[in-house]
Amino acid sequence: MPKQIGHIITTLHSVVEGEPWFGRPVMSLLHDVDPSIVYKKPNENSHSLIELLYHMITWAEFTLKRIEKDQNLDLTAFEKLDWRGIDPKEHTWEKGVAQFKVTNDLIIEALESKNDDFLNEKVDYREYNFRFLLNGLIQHNIYHIGQIAYMKKMLS
Repeated sequence: MPKQIGHIITTLHSVVEGEPWFGRPVMSLLHDVDPSIVYKKPNENSHSLIELLYHMITWAEFTLKRIEKDQNLDLTAFEKLDWRGIDPKEHTWEKGVAQFKVTNDLIIEALESKNDDFLNEKVDYREYNFRFLLNGLIQHNIYHIGQIAYMKKMLS
């Protein structure tokens, strides 16, 4: 496996379900959330846990579709999904956690067929390359799982 792609795959896997340096991985923390609190907000200006989860899903799916060169879902489609209205009948915690895992697994699977030159390619709809996007996704996951862990403690 190419060295740089291999490092990104290893890091993404570690953050999502491996043994990250910062503590428990994203999936472990998500599974530890009580679904009865996910629609609550600490205050009127905050996002709920479910909103944070679906926000994370949106940008993971954006990343996957850019890697796949999928032209059916453009930037506008993902911007409409970002901070979407949450319907508790449609947007459940369990469904979101499963969707987050599947999407990240598909990103890793798609990257396994790429070489390091791919990282220098420009991302559709953006002014940066895949190296920046993928490292950004890893950072985005860490940032928001920190929020989720903190809010879980506040709301429990």
